[in-house]
Amino acid sequence: MTATIHPFAPARRSTYSSVAIALHWLIALLMLSNIALAWYFGTLKGPDAIPPIQLHKSIGITVLLLTLLRIGWRLTHRAPPLPAEMKGWERWAAKATHIVFYLLMLGMPLSGWAMVSASPLIKVHPTMLYGVIPWPAVPFPGFDSDHLHDAHKLLEKTHGLLAWVAYATIALHVAAALKHQLIDRDDVLSRMIPILRRKPI
Repeated sequence: MTATIHPFAPARRSTYSSVAIALHWLIALLMLSNIALAWYFGTLKGPDAIPPIQLHKSIGITVLLLTLLRIGWRLTHRAPPLPAEMKGWERWAAKATHIVFYLLMLGMPLSGWAMVSASPLIKVHPTMLYGVIPWPAVPFPGFDSDHLHDAHKLLEKTHGLLAWVAYATIALHVAAALKHQLIDRDDVLSRMIPILRRKPI
């Protein structure tokens, strides 16, 4: 049976909505900034490392909050369709990459938040978002100093591992976008950058 299309039904967008596009690029910019900050304060020691670490924490929490907003928006707004000529494995890879990105955008700030909360330094340098808004520590009820030390080490390793996964995923995502734009010459990238949409011949 053929589905009847209502004559006044809105056409499905060929690009993401302006809100989705703005959230995508804002989160991407913040994530890349945090990667640069992490490499930077890794070269510092003592008090000099505190300001960039605090900024790193602030950006991480911002990414977490924006990601929750982005998920809410995504659940209520359908994504534009992928090009019909895309192969099955490419569609699977695109969906898998997006899932990994969402897990990273949640997992990295959550693990970082928990990591600093388990550190004894949290009492000396509490998290202040952009030096203005106090942000609470994750509670660890029943944890003594030894358990907190072990939790901090585990969370530190988890946060570091997620960072390396993020590097690989970002590289793969960028490479795939360039492949679609320069080799396949389809409209995958234009879904997020509408100005790149190719005009029909």
